[in-house]
Amino acid sequence: MASDRLRVLVLTGGTSSEREICLRSGAKVMAALDPARYEVTQMDLANLAGPQAGCLARALFAPGACEPEADGRPDVVFIALHGGPGEDGTVQGMLELLGIPYTGSGVLASALAMNKIVSKRIFEREGIPTPRWLPLRAAERAGAGRAVLEALRLPCVVKPACEGSTIGVTVVRDPAEIEPALEEAFRYGPEALAEEYIAGVEISGPVLGEEALPLVEIVPRSGFYDYEAKYTPGATEEIVPARIPAWQAARARELTLAAHRVLGCRGMSRVDMMASEDEVYVLEVNTIPGMTETSILPRAAEAVGMTFSQVVDRLIELALEERGRHGARRGL
Repeated sequence: MASDRLRVLVLTGGTSSEREICLRSGAKVMAALDPARYEVTQMDLANLAGPQAGCLARALFAPGACEPEADGRPDVVFIALHGGPGEDGTVQGMLELLGIPYTGSGVLASALAMNKIVSKRIFEREGIPTPRWLPLRAAERAGAGRAVLEALRLPCVVKPACEGSTIGVTVVRDPAEIEPALEEAFRYGPEALAEEYIAGVEISGPVLGEEALPLVEIVPRSGFYDYEAKYTPGATEEIVPARIPAWQAARARELTLAAHRVLGCRGMSRVDMMASEDEVYVLEVNTIPGMTETSILPRAAEAVGMTFSQVVDRLIELALEERGRHGARRGL
């Protein structure tokens, strides 16, 4: 007798620099999925290129997956992957080809948001305020430091073009720090960027569906919201709602939805911003926000009365609704 439960495959792990956070997000999602409603299988994306590759192929392509209790392909894939290739459109493209619904944004939006150089160009063209910036390429490494110091006043921020979780990010306060900052940023890929440092309040605007959740104010105890500050419990105070003037809050909510929509995001996102004395600036958009015990989107959802399990349920509902719309457009 066929089960009425929805078959969910949680994709997690992978090989990106954010692997450990992916595993923590995946574990949190797995724990939140009600076994009375879902048949759940977890798969580490790192196995796609390893000895377990056939297992993933069977789980996605063929009736009969790796887990004995799974009797067919997943009804939906929950993508608990941060960084490439889970957040850059690669996995999304595979699932599109297979016709399997998945949580979060599609191929194009994922790719656009992941590349900070491309997304900043879109923000500028669409009138979304973003800090002054300069694209940098490893092929032009010899003159990169001088170009940054000529284009931007210090302090400035140097970061990889396609990483998340503040990996490879350096705040440069002295000219002597620019070369080590570039070296660190180029460790993660051939493109990087330098960005004007905006003094003010760091805020994040989570989106669930098409609804902007309460703004979150980020106050790292170290003074800089780096990897450790993000994922170490107690290292950062996350205040919901953000303690900013009403005009800034209204502006930030407006820009949250504008940035989410202009990149074509769906399902969820987190828009990182800086609120200065006279404007709110969009830094970047994350299409697969963290789902750990310290993550911002679940904290913001909790502020409007949603449990973590309800957030996970809603993301799955949105994935299935999108598949229904997509199928209708294609006449399926």
